[in-house]
Amino acid sequence: MDLSWSVADTRFRQEVREFLAAELTPDLRKAGHSLTSVYADYDIGMKWQRILHKRGWAAPAWPVQYGGCGWSVAQRYIFASELASAGAPPTSPMGVGMCGPVLIGHGTAEQKAHYLPRMLSGEDFWCQGYSEPGSGSDLASLQMSARDDGDHFVCNGHKIWTTHAHVANWIFCLVRTSREKIPQLGITFLLIDMKSPGIDVKPIVSLSGEHIQNEVFFTDVRVPKKNVVGQIGDGWTVAKYLMQFERGGGVSSPGLKVRLERVRAMSEAEGIEDEVFSVKLAQAAIEIAVLEAVEMRVMSSLSQGQAPGAESSMLKMASTELSQRLTELAVEAAGLYALPYQPFSVSAGGPSPNYRPPSNQTPVGPDYSWTVAAKYLNDRAGSIYAGTNEVQRNILSKAVLGL
Repeated sequence: MDLSWSVADTRFRQEVREFLAAELTPDLRKAGHSLTSVYADYDIGMKWQRILHKRGWAAPAWPVQYGGCGWSVAQRYIFASELASAGAPPTSPMGVGMCGPVLIGHGTAEQKAHYLPRMLSGEDFWCQGYSEPGSGSDLASLQMSARDDGDHFVCNGHKIWTTHAHVANWIFCLVRTSREKIPQLGITFLLIDMKSPGIDVKPIVSLSGEHIQNEVFFTDVRVPKKNVVGQIGDGWTVAKYLMQFERGGGVSSPGLKVRLERVRAMSEAEGIEDEVFSVKLAQAAIEIAVLEAVEMRVMSSLSQGQAPGAESSMLKMASTELSQRLTELAVEAAGLYALPYQPFSVSAGGPSPNYRPPSNQTPVGPDYSWTVAAKYLNDRAGSIYAGTNEVQRNILSKAVLGL
């Protein structure tokens, strides 16, 4: 794999930089630099997605015939790097990053024609209905039922940890259409309109005080069978395909590099000269460089039409644990300035419903410290979501080591 930048790559980087300089408004830049979550607020994320969609850059990894960019592996990496360096806010991964690739790989022609353009434009905003109160890492034990009723399924059940369900108008769900001896059988991948009668969304407020996650209750929700993706009863195959993109279909190293440099700058501003802390920064830099090399290899496979495979588990595990370590280093660097809780000074992934702003809203401490505590608390979920890192290690031990 050739990792050198060609003349065309250099021109493309300049094109991206000019685009970002022109289109990243001050509010978008502020939101990107002051994120406390892996998700942007709905309004900010959608504003940025519409700008990308207008340029034709909303789905870098999709095939051109479905609205993708047709970029090379190098161009996709350059784009991700420039977004991170410029402080662009993230767009929601649920539609374009997860459900979209599933429809491209397993959907019908009618499903692709209807849903994919609406994902790109933001007309449809998606959430993911996988986890249940008793079925998280052991996802095959899920209980949400979909009873056959002619041309429809009647769905009953309870999903949890559903990101942005309170603003989504569609959800892709794993439901149980039959009970078999092997729990992975009898599961179906189903697209459900969130406006359907019988759906109730209740908020979950995280440790950082943000309302990003939700519980979703389904009571006799009728869903057309045409909304099945893949085959009825074979949803586990579709789910595994999606998880490869959820865990390892993107690029994390550029953003981690930017965050590491911010921690380094923070430590310099605070006058930290501790040798042990310097070693921690150096170790993080080395591991980010290794992660970058693996991501390049996976992106090369994706560009040739291959799925990420077991490497997606390694990427998910390494990137989330590195991210958590960076939040710990940021807390160490910020010191006492990390203590105040001041969500009014940051860009949260959702509202802070239990917070009452003070009459004097002047933030405490230097601006580089404002996101530190909330980001630390929010990132504790990184090693749990998309399959716990313990599960990822099990997958690697079986698929790679043959244990």
